[in-house]
Amino acid sequence: MLSTQLNRVGYVLKRYPRYSETFVVNEILAHEAAGLEIEIFALRPPAETHFQNIISQVRAPVYYIRKPIQGRVSESLNSLNPTAASFFWAELQEASKIIPDFWTKLEFAQGEKASTVYQAAWLAREVRLKNISHLHAHFGTVATSVARLAAHFAGITYTFTAHAKDIFHESVEPEDMKRKLQDAASVITVSDYNLNYLQQMYGAAAAHIQRIYNGLNLNQLGYKSPQERPPTILSVSRLVEKKGVAVLIDACAILAHRGCSFHCKIIGSGSLEATLREQIQRLGLESTVEIIGSRPQNEVFEHIQNAAVFAAPYIIGSDGNREGLPTVLLETMALGTPCVATDVTGIPEVVRHEDTGLMVAQHDSLALANALERLLINPSLRVKLATKARQLIESEFDIHRNTAALRTIFHQVVNQEKLNYSPVVSNQISPQSDPQDNVSLAQNV
Repeated sequence: MLSTQLNRVGYVLKRYPRYSETFVVNEILAHEAAGLEIEIFALRPPAETHFQNIISQVRAPVYYIRKPIQGRVSESLNSLNPTAASFFWAELQEASKIIPDFWTKLEFAQGEKASTVYQAAWLAREVRLKNISHLHAHFGTVATSVARLAAHFAGITYTFTAHAKDIFHESVEPEDMKRKLQDAASVITVSDYNLNYLQQMYGAAAAHIQRIYNGLNLNQLGYKSPQERPPTILSVSRLVEKKGVAVLIDACAILAHRGCSFHCKIIGSGSLEATLREQIQRLGLESTVEIIGSRPQNEVFEHIQNAAVFAAPYIIGSDGNREGLPTVLLETMALGTPCVATDVTGIPEVVRHEDTGLMVAQHDSLALANALERLLINPSLRVKLATKARQLIESEFDIHRNTAALRTIFHQVVNQEKLNYSPVVSNQISPQSDPQDNVSLAQNV
């Protein structure tokens, strides 16, 4: 029997916190500001040493659902030297004490990995004990696998947000994704491009997907005119293939050869850092291009508002991986720095050529250099593009409006086994509606 009240929502994440996933933190903070209780369940411990400072504002407790090899002690654990198998068996027995029909429901897990079943049983037990009404996962990978099983075991609904890697990477198993889409009460994705791709790829299984853009807290992102800026090019990203940083460095070499006056700062770290540093050295750009590592969010924002142009030369990686709608790109547009970006997935939905930014083709370092130079030397163009970009962000990416749309979905699905959605391409809440109407709905259910 499904719960008929939205008591609290469990957020299921592969890792928490993660430096690059500020959109998850922003979403949780907005829910909490609207009065929704959140519990966070992470399937892996954090693997990074630096985190964004806004994480400290999250009130939700965090629970780490470990793999069976790490296990947890329980009354059902009857081994003095427990193994993964004994932890696994004990967790199933613990779940069956709370969920009377658990053994019957376990058949649903056929074909799943043992670690997924174990974590789902653990999570389902927590769902019942903590009176959680609904589960929401980010990324259609292991977090959704666990949320799907746990929701089935506990007799509640689940939804998930599909982003980019979980849609396009070569490791995505179409049949697995189809099951997740079919069984979810609703599915969210972050761009119209993603929505159209998923509906073409998965047909009827994807009919109930909705697009809700990742939102920003615009109260924390004050606009600053780019009229007077030093000739700085800024890039903020993980140093991995899909970010296209190598293309940016080649573009900087072109600008340096022309005698253009500029300095390029690259904020971030990642697996390609050594390769990119070697490229900078080989091209003789040590005094012009610097990689300064990861930085806290408030420092990143200062760098953004001290740059003349933001470079976002994203590409489709050799493994199919690609960007969705990077949060830092949206933040840059909100803060008042003009952007040069590439036509990857949903990015043209926000960076509209000659309107809210400049668009160039992937891998085209010459076109990138030309666009960067235009913004370095033309203050009026910077102001024109940045002004329109801020207007777009305000109209489409307000965190309170967009999370109100998400809470409306949560409320609907816990009161129905599954909504009979017809395909849609935008939020269910009109940008002109008062977001407080929807906030109060979430608060009063």
